[in-house]
Amino acid sequence: MAHTTKRTLSETLKKILQEKSLDKVTVVDIVEASAINRQTFYYHFKDIYDLVEWTFLTDNTQSLSGKRSYATWQQGYLQIFDYVRENKSFIKHVYYSEGREILTRFLYDITYKLLLGVIDERAEGIVVDEEDKAFIAHFYKYGFVGMVLEWIESGMKEEPKRLISHLDILTHGDIDKALGRFRTDRKLDIELRRG
Repeated sequence: MAHTTKRTLSETLKKILQEKSLDKVTVVDIVEASAINRQTFYYHFKDIYDLVEWTFLTDNTQSLSGKRSYATWQQGYLQIFDYVRENKSFIKHVYYSEGREILTRFLYDITYKLLLGVIDERAEGIVVDEEDKAFIAHFYKYGFVGMVLEWIESGMKEEPKRLISHLDILTHGDIDKALGRFRTDRKLDIELRRG
């Protein structure tokens, strides 16, 4: 029941954002349009931005499952673009609001998980510290998310498959090279030579 109520509030917010910017939406707008009382809204969410964050997380809980490998990362990344395009009005109103950080944080989180899955797969059989793998994933996530944000900013006109194809060409083999450089035994050799 609680999940159904939350989903109703989320879908109502998306409908309202077809016509109104996020910064102008009030809790009263949402509860009146959803026929759910205000007290129930606050039972589930502390504010509208909490609802926005819940919507992103819930909409994308299963979206990347099975798409975090070296062979499938392009499909996983395309799913992020597809989600943004399918929810264009919602995304644009969040992007151009005080809630933009929620969108950015969500994109960083989902992209980081995608990349870390690829890195973990490619690191199999190589001894690499977990913090080094995380560093590589963080480095690439900034570029990947930057592309999505630029695409949103420019009106989502360019075909995502083209962007992903270029990104694939640009980064092909780079994660393997980075893992090779961060191999624990290689780092030790470098440190010994510098010392």
